[in-house]
Amino acid sequence: MCGIVGYVGSLPASSFLLEGLRRLEYRGYDSSGIAVHHDGKINIRRAVGRIDQLAAIMPDSDSSDSHGSLGIGHTRWATHGPPTEQNAHPHPGGDGEVVLVHNGVIENFQPLRDQLRDEGFVFRSATDSEVIAHLIAKSLRQLPETIGQPHDRYVAAVRQTLDQLRGTYGLAVIFRQCPDLIIAARFGSPLVVGVSRGAHFLASDTSPLAGHTDKIVYLADHQIAVIQPHDLTVLHRDQGRISHDVQVIQAETNEVSLEGFDHYMLKEIHEQPDAIRNAMRGRLDDQHATAIFGGLNLTPQQLRSIDRIILTGCGTSWHSALVGEYLLEEFARIPVEVEYASELRYRNPPIDSNTLVFGITQSGETADTLAALVETKRKGHRTLAINNVVGSSIAQAADGGIYLHAGPEIGVASTKAYTSQCCVLAMLALYFGRLRHLSYEAGMQFIEHLRRLPSAVEQALTCDAQVQKIATQYLNAQTFLYLGRQYNFPTALEGALKLKEISYIHAEGYPAAEMKHGPIALVDPQTPSVFIVPRGTTYEKVIANMEEVKARGGPVIAIACQPDSAMDQIADEVLLVPSVPEFLQPIVSVVPLQLLAYHVALLRGCDVDKPRNLAKSVTVE
Repeated sequence: MCGIVGYVGSLPASSFLLEGLRRLEYRGYDSSGIAVHHDGKINIRRAVGRIDQLAAIMPDSDSSDSHGSLGIGHTRWATHGPPTEQNAHPHPGGDGEVVLVHNGVIENFQPLRDQLRDEGFVFRSATDSEVIAHLIAKSLRQLPETIGQPHDRYVAAVRQTLDQLRGTYGLAVIFRQCPDLIIAARFGSPLVVGVSRGAHFLASDTSPLAGHTDKIVYLADHQIAVIQPHDLTVLHRDQGRISHDVQVIQAETNEVSLEGFDHYMLKEIHEQPDAIRNAMRGRLDDQHATAIFGGLNLTPQQLRSIDRIILTGCGTSWHSALVGEYLLEEFARIPVEVEYASELRYRNPPIDSNTLVFGITQSGETADTLAALVETKRKGHRTLAINNVVGSSIAQAADGGIYLHAGPEIGVASTKAYTSQCCVLAMLALYFGRLRHLSYEAGMQFIEHLRRLPSAVEQALTCDAQVQKIATQYLNAQTFLYLGRQYNFPTALEGALKLKEISYIHAEGYPAAEMKHGPIALVDPQTPSVFIVPRGTTYEKVIANMEEVKARGGPVIAIACQPDSAMDQIADEVLLVPSVPEFLQPIVSVVPLQLLAYHVALLRGCDVDKPRNLAKSVTVE
């Protein structure tokens, strides 16, 4: 959720901090702020609203305030206290000797706040984060002026403070008396350090670092980074100094630019053919008619013994898990359960030793999914992750996993990550199927269908102009119904979620046959029903459901396969997509639904990439 950036070096910090915050906008936020150390002072500027509001109050390049070469910045998504300038980060501690930014939630902030207030500390915000700043200031006052090396006193103050916190945090702390020091700490909230010649960068993820450095250090839970222009030291909170690995990443600036598109969401919808190709690259094995996964860290013999799989995720990832359930049960004949991660983390379900648990998350930082995976791993079960971010928390926590390789997804409403997840789950079904009963010939047919999939998605994108016309016709609807069966029931859920997320129109997804068990009461001439009805085993059944809606005066929008002349006689609007095997239909059929949500939101004047109240990476519970 909240985004953190930091810089210490020889160049003015403000320009990187502002640019970095813009690149973190996709995480979701309602206010922002920057603190820059210059001439013995820490200058703080904060604003409610978009980054442009903050940029408008920043000093111009001729001002001495803009020349500081150490600073931290933050985008806040409100948890404790409303989105106001006072609650925006950075927050000073004590008399301003400490300034910090914080991502996460401190669960025991209220008793700590009460204690600090009794001791004379003045609180100027309603946030839990300000407690941390005051605690560090308090520790500094109690520690001797000189202990050990020059910065040991500041590290000790941070450590003492962390020992008092219960909850999650990603922290960046600067000090009035130290113009060349940032201390960062992590527990449950991601932080990465960028390494450069004579400078270091800090961020919540790698996107702000693109174009500045390709050398990255991923901080793990309980680690503290002592960051100076020419030196980086990583400590374990309890065990002292530890070695750290500098990894080289391929972070291209064009991956986080719009490249001519009006919005990131539209760009990412159109990137789906390439994202699917990248997900499959090097993973299809013609010789053995199967898929190849290098990161599962389990032998074929161990995987052959699996007799149950649990897929867990949140939001869009939960929908892709539902697609995975159909795929794995059909092709691998393995019983699969799909669990909301937010529920699984607090349940105590019986899981036997031959069960494999997959956590599915685009960011790899989703708090509920991470907690569910950690809890099942703690109990001794094998855990794997499907995610899109190398070095993410879930990638570090799981026993192994599969990267999507979809590239950065900036738009809050997930598009290419969803189709990439479905593609990876299809390959996983092929892999497990070939370990068991699926024949060589069936495996080769599966592979050929997968290889044709990117071209099918490219064809599906050609309906864009037609979708715009349909969006114009229905943009004032108050409710949409989305209906599909079998593989396309999750597609209906995903289509409804996309519309809700970015257009703020109420929408519900159902299995088409369930409509007559209640939702049909919503049908009227002002409520469009979107049917996903490609050719397949339930084709005639879904047509019958469409007729039921038409008989009650409800407008029908159909997503059908080319060619399908029968649709014109039933539906008011028909969007045709290429014909693909039933098990791959969700990946193709979801494309016009993504475009429909996009164009409706655009026509309604909504912020497509940064919808209200939402965050891309939900790192708090």
